[in-house]
Amino acid sequence: MTGLLGPAEIRDLAARLGVAPTKKLGQNFVHDPNTVRRIVTTAGLAPHDVALEVGPGLGSLTLALLPVAAHVHAIEIDPTLAAALPGTAVRHAGADATRLTVHRADALRVTAEQLAGPAPTALVANLPYNVAVPVVLHLLAELPTLRCGLVMVQKEVADRLVAGPGSKVYGVPSVKLAWYAHARAAGRVPPNVFWPVPNVDSGLVAFTRRDQPRADVPRERVFAVVDAAFAQRRKTLRAALAGWAGGADRATEALTAAGVDPGVRGESLTVAQFAAIAASAPAAGGAAQ
Repeated sequence: MTGLLGPAEIRDLAARLGVAPTKKLGQNFVHDPNTVRRIVTTAGLAPHDVALEVGPGLGSLTLALLPVAAHVHAIEIDPTLAAALPGTAVRHAGADATRLTVHRADALRVTAEQLAGPAPTALVANLPYNVAVPVVLHLLAELPTLRCGLVMVQKEVADRLVAGPGSKVYGVPSVKLAWYAHARAAGRVPPNVFWPVPNVDSGLVAFTRRDQPRADVPRERVFAVVDAAFAQRRKTLRAALAGWAGGADRATEALTAAGVDPGVRGESLTVAQFAAIAASAPAAGGAAQ
Protein backbone atom coordinates (compact mmCIF):
# COMPACT_ATOMS: atom_id res chain seq x y z
CA MET A 1 0.00 0.00 0.00
CA THR A 2 1.44 3.39 -0.99
CA GLY A 3 0.14 6.92 -0.92
CA LEU A 4 -1.60 6.64 2.45
CA LEU A 5 -2.54 9.77 4.36
CA GLY A 6 -0.58 10.81 7.43
CA PRO A 7 -1.34 13.63 9.92
CA ALA A 8 0.15 16.35 7.72
CA GLU A 9 -1.73 15.21 4.62
CA ILE A 10 -5.00 14.96 6.55
CA ARG A 11 -4.69 18.49 7.94
CA ASP A 12 -3.66 19.91 4.58
CA LEU A 13 -6.52 18.22 2.74
CA ALA A 14 -9.05 19.35 5.34
CA ALA A 15 -7.75 22.93 5.13
CA ARG A 16 -8.00 22.98 1.34
CA LEU A 17 -11.57 21.70 1.51
CA GLY A 18 -12.54 24.00 4.35
CA VAL A 19 -13.57 20.96 6.36
CA ALA A 20 -13.57 20.52 10.14
CA PRO A 21 -14.77 17.33 11.87
CA THR A 22 -18.24 17.69 13.39
CA LYS A 23 -19.83 15.95 16.34
CA LYS A 24 -23.17 16.01 14.53
CA LEU A 25 -21.87 13.56 11.92
CA GLY A 26 -19.72 11.66 14.43
CA GLN A 27 -16.57 12.47 12.47
CA ASN A 28 -13.15 11.41 13.77
CA PHE A 29 -10.68 11.10 10.91
CA VAL A 30 -7.97 8.43 11.12
CA HIS A 31 -4.56 9.92 10.34
CA ASP A 32 -2.29 6.98 11.12
CA PRO A 33 -1.25 4.82 8.13
CA ASN A 34 -0.32 1.90 10.39
CA THR A 35 -3.86 1.80 11.77
CA VAL A 36 -5.52 1.61 8.35
CA ARG A 37 -3.02 -1.04 7.26
CA ARG A 38 -3.92 -3.01 10.38
CA ILE A 39 -7.66 -2.69 9.67
CA VAL A 40 -7.30 -3.90 6.09
CA THR A 41 -5.01 -6.78 7.09
CA THR A 42 -7.37 -7.87 9.87
CA ALA A 43 -10.35 -7.71 7.51
CA GLY A 44 -8.67 -10.43 5.45
CA LEU A 45 -10.21 -9.48 2.12
CA ALA A 46 -9.88 -11.85 -0.82
CA PRO A 47 -8.98 -10.41 -4.25
CA HIS A 48 -12.57 -10.88 -5.44
CA ASP A 49 -14.14 -9.10 -2.45
CA VAL A 50 -16.13 -5.92 -3.00
CA ALA A 51 -15.59 -3.66 -0.01
CA LEU A 52 -18.23 -1.35 1.44
CA GLU A 53 -16.96 1.60 3.44
CA VAL A 54 -19.24 3.89 5.45
CA GLY A 55 -18.06 7.37 6.35
CA PRO A 56 -14.79 7.46 4.37
CA GLY A 57 -14.21 11.07 5.36
CA LEU A 58 -10.98 12.33 3.84
CA GLY A 59 -10.09 8.90 2.47
CA SER A 60 -7.53 7.35 4.83
CA LEU A 61 -9.08 3.87 4.90
CA THR A 62 -10.34 4.13 1.33
CA LEU A 63 -6.79 4.44 0.01
CA ALA A 64 -5.76 1.32 1.94
CA LEU A 65 -8.72 -0.67 0.59
CA LEU A 66 -8.32 0.18 -3.09
CA PRO A 67 -5.21 -1.94 -3.78
CA VAL A 68 -6.61 -5.09 -2.17
CA ALA A 69 -10.33 -5.13 -3.10
CA ALA A 70 -11.91 -5.82 -6.47
CA HIS A 71 -14.03 -2.71 -5.95
CA VAL A 72 -14.81 -0.24 -3.15
CA HIS A 73 -18.21 1.36 -2.54
CA ALA A 74 -17.83 4.39 -0.24
CA ILE A 75 -20.96 5.89 1.34
CA GLU A 76 -20.47 9.48 2.50
CA ILE A 77 -23.25 11.73 3.77
CA ASP A 78 -21.16 14.93 3.79
CA PRO A 79 -21.45 16.48 0.31
CA THR A 80 -18.05 18.20 0.43
CA LEU A 81 -16.23 15.03 1.45
CA ALA A 82 -18.15 12.90 -1.06
CA ALA A 83 -17.24 15.27 -3.89
CA ALA A 84 -13.56 15.38 -2.92
CA LEU A 85 -12.94 11.66 -2.43
CA PRO A 86 -12.59 10.60 -6.11
CA GLY A 87 -9.91 13.25 -6.66
CA THR A 88 -8.04 12.14 -3.55
CA ALA A 89 -8.12 8.58 -4.84
CA VAL A 90 -6.72 9.61 -8.23
CA ARG A 91 -3.88 11.59 -6.65
CA HIS A 92 -2.86 8.95 -4.12
CA ALA A 93 -3.98 5.59 -5.57
CA GLY A 94 -3.33 6.08 -9.28
CA ALA A 95 -4.90 3.42 -11.48
CA ASP A 96 -6.54 1.77 -8.46
CA ALA A 97 -8.86 4.78 -8.24
CA THR A 98 -10.94 3.27 -11.04
CA ARG A 99 -12.14 0.68 -8.52
CA LEU A 100 -13.89 3.33 -6.41
CA THR A 101 -17.56 4.31 -6.48
CA VAL A 102 -18.58 7.11 -4.14
CA HIS A 103 -22.22 7.33 -3.05
CA ARG A 104 -23.39 10.62 -1.58
CA ALA A 105 -25.99 8.99 0.69
CA ASP A 106 -27.14 8.22 4.21
CA ALA A 107 -25.94 4.72 5.18
CA LEU A 108 -29.08 4.25 7.28
CA ARG A 109 -31.22 4.57 4.16
CA VAL A 110 -29.04 3.15 1.40
CA THR A 111 -30.52 0.25 -0.56
CA ALA A 112 -29.13 -2.82 -2.27
CA GLU A 113 -30.20 -1.37 -5.60
CA GLN A 114 -28.01 1.69 -5.05
CA LEU A 115 -24.99 -0.51 -4.33
CA ALA A 116 -25.44 -3.00 -7.15
CA GLY A 117 -22.80 -3.67 -9.79
CA PRO A 118 -20.79 -5.11 -8.15
CA ALA A 119 -22.64 -6.00 -4.95
CA PRO A 120 -20.68 -5.54 -1.69
CA THR A 121 -19.33 -8.66 0.01
CA ALA A 122 -17.39 -7.13 2.95
CA LEU A 123 -18.11 -4.17 5.21
CA VAL A 124 -14.87 -2.45 6.27
CA ALA A 125 -15.37 0.89 7.97
CA ASN A 126 -14.48 3.36 10.67
CA LEU A 127 -18.08 3.96 11.67
CA PRO A 128 -19.37 7.24 13.10
CA TYR A 129 -19.82 6.64 16.82
CA ASN A 130 -23.36 8.00 16.98
CA VAL A 131 -24.90 5.61 14.41
CA ALA A 132 -22.60 2.59 14.44
CA VAL A 133 -25.05 -0.08 15.62
CA PRO A 134 -28.04 0.91 13.46
CA VAL A 135 -25.77 1.22 10.40
CA VAL A 136 -24.37 -2.30 10.83
CA LEU A 137 -27.81 -3.80 11.40
CA HIS A 138 -29.37 -1.93 8.47
CA LEU A 139 -26.64 -3.00 6.06
CA LEU A 140 -26.81 -6.65 7.10
CA ALA A 141 -30.58 -6.61 6.63
CA GLU A 142 -30.46 -4.77 3.31
CA LEU A 143 -27.44 -6.47 1.74
CA PRO A 144 -27.60 -10.27 1.80
CA THR A 145 -24.40 -10.34 -0.26
CA LEU A 146 -22.38 -9.08 2.72
CA ARG A 147 -20.52 -12.17 3.91
CA CYS A 148 -18.21 -10.57 6.48
CA GLY A 149 -17.04 -7.33 7.98
CA LEU A 150 -14.60 -5.48 10.18
CA VAL A 151 -15.78 -2.25 11.77
CA MET A 152 -14.13 0.22 14.11
CA VAL A 153 -16.49 1.60 16.74
CA GLN A 154 -16.33 3.07 20.22
CA LYS A 155 -14.80 0.45 22.55
CA GLU A 156 -17.92 0.35 24.72
CA VAL A 157 -20.05 -0.36 21.64
CA ALA A 158 -17.60 -3.02 20.45
CA ASP A 159 -17.90 -4.78 23.81
CA ARG A 160 -21.69 -4.81 23.51
CA LEU A 161 -21.68 -6.10 19.95
CA VAL A 162 -19.52 -9.13 20.76
CA ALA A 163 -20.94 -9.91 24.22
CA GLY A 164 -22.50 -13.30 24.88
CA PRO A 165 -25.37 -14.37 27.17
CA GLY A 166 -24.63 -13.75 30.83
CA SER A 167 -22.35 -10.79 30.23
CA LYS A 168 -23.17 -7.51 31.98
CA VAL A 169 -23.04 -5.70 28.62
CA TYR A 170 -25.05 -8.29 26.68
CA GLY A 171 -28.13 -6.64 25.26
CA VAL A 172 -30.10 -5.64 22.19
CA PRO A 173 -27.07 -4.94 19.92
CA SER A 174 -25.48 -8.25 20.91
CA VAL A 175 -28.55 -10.33 20.10
CA LYS A 176 -29.48 -8.53 16.89
CA LEU A 177 -25.97 -8.83 15.46
CA ALA A 178 -25.96 -12.51 16.46
CA TRP A 179 -29.12 -12.99 14.36
CA TYR A 180 -27.06 -12.22 11.27
CA ALA A 181 -23.51 -13.19 12.10
CA HIS A 182 -20.84 -14.61 14.38
CA ALA A 183 -18.97 -11.65 15.90
CA ARG A 184 -15.66 -11.39 17.75
CA ALA A 185 -13.43 -8.70 19.19
CA ALA A 186 -10.50 -7.98 16.88
CA GLY A 187 -8.45 -5.49 18.86
CA ARG A 188 -8.31 -2.09 20.50
CA VAL A 189 -7.45 1.22 18.80
CA PRO A 190 -6.03 4.13 20.84
CA PRO A 191 -7.48 7.65 20.62
CA ASN A 192 -4.29 9.29 19.32
CA VAL A 193 -4.70 7.89 15.79
CA PHE A 194 -7.72 10.17 15.24
CA TRP A 195 -8.30 13.82 14.52
CA PRO A 196 -9.85 15.17 16.62
CA VAL A 197 -8.72 12.90 19.45
CA PRO A 198 -11.80 11.26 21.06
CA ASN A 199 -11.95 10.84 24.82
CA VAL A 200 -12.49 7.07 24.51
CA ASP A 201 -10.71 4.09 22.99
CA SER A 202 -12.08 2.41 19.90
CA GLY A 203 -12.48 -1.30 19.23
CA LEU A 204 -12.46 -3.49 16.15
CA VAL A 205 -15.33 -5.92 15.65
CA ALA A 206 -15.08 -8.69 13.07
CA PHE A 207 -18.12 -10.65 11.94
CA THR A 208 -18.94 -13.47 9.55
CA ARG A 209 -22.48 -13.94 8.28
CA ARG A 210 -24.30 -17.15 9.14
CA ASP A 211 -27.72 -18.59 8.44
CA GLN A 212 -30.42 -17.07 10.61
CA PRO A 213 -31.20 -19.21 13.68
CA ARG A 214 -34.70 -20.07 12.44
CA ALA A 215 -36.25 -19.77 9.01
CA ASP A 216 -39.84 -20.17 10.24
CA VAL A 217 -40.10 -16.88 12.12
CA PRO A 218 -39.66 -13.37 10.71
CA ARG A 219 -36.74 -11.27 11.90
CA GLU A 220 -39.10 -8.44 12.87
CA ARG A 221 -41.00 -10.70 15.26
CA VAL A 222 -37.81 -11.94 16.90
CA PHE A 223 -36.48 -8.40 17.27
CA ALA A 224 -39.76 -7.33 18.89
CA VAL A 225 -39.21 -9.98 21.58
CA VAL A 226 -35.59 -8.85 22.06
CA ASP A 227 -36.61 -5.21 22.41
CA ALA A 228 -39.29 -6.07 24.96
CA ALA A 229 -36.98 -8.32 26.98
CA PHE A 230 -34.29 -5.68 27.38
CA ALA A 231 -36.56 -2.66 27.77
CA GLN A 232 -36.96 -3.81 31.38
CA ARG A 233 -33.88 -5.96 31.75
CA ARG A 234 -34.10 -6.23 35.55
CA LYS A 235 -37.50 -7.92 35.30
CA THR A 236 -38.07 -11.60 34.68
CA LEU A 237 -39.11 -12.50 31.16
CA ARG A 238 -42.61 -13.31 32.37
CA ALA A 239 -43.00 -9.66 33.39
CA ALA A 240 -40.87 -8.05 30.70
CA LEU A 241 -42.72 -9.79 27.87
CA ALA A 242 -46.22 -9.22 29.27
CA GLY A 243 -46.83 -6.22 27.04
CA TRP A 244 -45.52 -8.01 23.96
CA ALA A 245 -47.54 -11.17 24.61
CA GLY A 246 -50.76 -9.51 25.74
CA GLY A 247 -50.46 -10.37 29.41
CA ALA A 248 -48.18 -12.13 31.88
CA ASP A 249 -50.05 -15.43 31.56
CA ARG A 250 -49.68 -15.43 27.77
CA ALA A 251 -46.00 -14.57 28.16
CA THR A 252 -45.59 -17.54 30.48
CA GLU A 253 -47.31 -19.81 27.96
CA ALA A 254 -45.05 -18.64 25.15
CA LEU A 255 -41.92 -19.01 27.25
CA THR A 256 -42.87 -22.47 28.46
CA ALA A 257 -43.67 -23.59 24.92
CA ALA A 258 -40.24 -22.36 23.83
CA GLY A 259 -38.54 -24.29 26.63
CA VAL A 260 -37.49 -21.11 28.47
CA ASP A 261 -37.91 -20.62 32.22
CA PRO A 262 -40.31 -17.66 32.70
CA GLY A 263 -38.33 -16.65 35.78
CA VAL A 264 -35.06 -15.87 34.00
CA ARG A 265 -34.01 -12.53 32.53
CA GLY A 266 -33.33 -11.71 28.90
CA GLU A 267 -29.60 -11.33 29.47
CA SER A 268 -29.30 -15.11 29.88
CA LEU A 269 -30.85 -16.08 26.53
CA THR A 270 -29.24 -16.85 23.19
CA VAL A 271 -30.58 -15.49 19.93
CA ALA A 272 -31.92 -18.97 19.12
CA GLN A 273 -33.95 -18.92 22.34
CA PHE A 274 -35.39 -15.51 21.49
CA ALA A 275 -36.37 -16.91 18.10
CA ALA A 276 -38.04 -19.88 19.77
CA ILE A 277 -40.09 -17.53 21.96
CA ALA A 278 -41.17 -15.51 18.93
CA ALA A 279 -42.17 -18.69 17.10
CA SER A 280 -44.16 -20.01 20.06
CA ALA A 281 -46.61 -17.10 20.13
CA PRO A 282 -47.56 -16.35 16.50
CA ALA A 283 -50.43 -14.08 17.47
CA ALA A 284 -48.37 -11.94 19.83
CA GLY A 285 -45.84 -9.23 19.42
CA GLY A 286 -45.21 -6.38 17.02
CA ALA A 287 -42.61 -5.37 14.49
CA ALA A 288 -39.23 -3.92 15.32
CA GLN A 289 -36.47 -2.46 13.17
